[in-house]
Amino acid sequence: MRLEDAIPQKGSKHRRRRVGRGIAAGQGASCGFGMRGQKSRSGRPTRPGFEGGQNPLYRRLPKLKHFPLVNPKAFTVVNVEKLNSLPKNTEVTLDSLMEAGIVTANDGPLKILGNGELTVALTVKAAAASKSAIAKIEAAGGSFEVL
Repeated sequence: MRLEDAIPQKGSKHRRRRVGRGIAAGQGASCGFGMRGQKSRSGRPTRPGFEGGQNPLYRRLPKLKHFPLVNPKAFTVVNVEKLNSLPKNTEVTLDSLMEAGIVTANDGPLKILGNGELTVALTVKAAAASKSAIAKIEAAGGSFEVL
């Protein structure tokens, strides 16, 4: 195949519409733009995004910050200090925390945060944890596993 062989498919190219050439041509006089008004004048009628003087959408929206998250991640959050009441070498999951009464509602997967001190060695299985929480769990002799 050569470059001169590359031609558009039959029927994909249309001839240019010749406007303003009399009523027999089908687009005579006003050329399909109607009688009067802003959109019938020569040149581009309005710039893109123009809303007739109303504050346009691109100016109504905030520029950078504070957009709501489309798919926010909701976690059941527990601080490390709440885990001190559990017995040694307990496996900590969302279900075990609900049975122990530390967590009352399931608001999503379990996330451990590092507020407070931990003195008990625990095996923690959660969806997420902060770096300080993981450090405190391992310093107390426990282990952390991501579910």
